[in-house]
Amino acid sequence: MNYGINSVLIHKNQETVWNAITNDEYISKWYAPGSKWHIPKLKVGEKAIFVLMPSAYNNLKDNESIPMSFTIQEIIPNERFSYSSDSDDLVFTFEIYSESEGTRVSINMDGYELSLANLKAFLEGRELPYA
Repeated sequence: MNYGINSVLIHKNQETVWNAITNDEYISKWYAPGSKWHIPKLKVGEKAIFVLMPSAYNNLKDNESIPMSFTIQEIIPNERFSYSSDSDDLVFTFEIYSESEGTRVSINMDGYELSLANLKAFLEGRELPYA
């Protein structure tokens, strides 16, 4: 099956990958490095906050930040994590599949190639390509 540019194969098990996409400490390291996630409770209906900070990959000025609020929509441990943006109702879904070489992670949105490349590097112990 071809998952396209919205997926990446990571040479780690599903549980390790799951922790990297659902633990706010880990997400903050690979997803828009320098920005911060806060997920108080990993439970459907709970809020998550993401504060986007300036980087080479956005147009924010040095003293700007954009706080965003999300609501967790679906949790299937080691398989699917979904949340919606409270400002525009976009739903972001990460899906995790076991493969012979490791774990495939896909996201239902275009434009996440850099984040997926960072996730792979983070979990495989390499320097983040887009930090």
